[in-house]
Amino acid sequence: MGKQNRVQWVYASRDSGELEERYDQWAKDYDSDLEQDFEYRAPRMTADIFAKYVSKEAIILDAGAGTGLVGEILAKMGYSQLIAMDMSQGMLDAARKKNVYRELHRMVMGEHLDFASDSFDAAISVGVLTLGHAPASSLDELVRITKPGGYIVFTLRPDVYQGHGFKEKQDKLKSNSKWKLVEVSQKLQVLPKGEPDVYHQIWVYQVI
Repeated sequence: MGKQNRVQWVYASRDSGELEERYDQWAKDYDSDLEQDFEYRAPRMTADIFAKYVSKEAIILDAGAGTGLVGEILAKMGYSQLIAMDMSQGMLDAARKKNVYRELHRMVMGEHLDFASDSFDAAISVGVLTLGHAPASSLDELVRITKPGGYIVFTLRPDVYQGHGFKEKQDKLKSNSKWKLVEVSQKLQVLPKGEPDVYHQIWVYQVI
């Protein structure tokens, strides 16, 4: 299967069970496929913005950590209190080998997360909140488990933001005084080699 076809194959998953199975199968080639064949920039771009707001001592949830691409970058930046969460055990096994996470948990975005409220100083989620993956309702749980004053930083495609419930959810959390918008980036080209027409924005919210 070609590298770009593999991305489409994953996104064509019919349910969360199939999605998990396909990510398990992709785990061993995931890093090389994204970095070499797509020049995947989102982890670095998001980490750079994240570091503007979050202290190095913070306890951080990498929500939808995958193989740990973001965690590896954050660790090199001096973050040591990293906790990984992902639906795919195969991805978590790959992330474990990077030796940057204090804990790794298998959980599913969009479902109740088995963490106590106010557990984290910050949460980061890169390439996870999108169609067929983590729905807009995932944001409720990220707000619940992040301490007041803490930050939630995530990527989102502009077309997904506008048409699939994210704008409404983000606005509702703001109007309900659950969080406030701190920064939203311009549209960024995150897969310049493999999918040059795909853009993301990076959103930064502070929990109230």
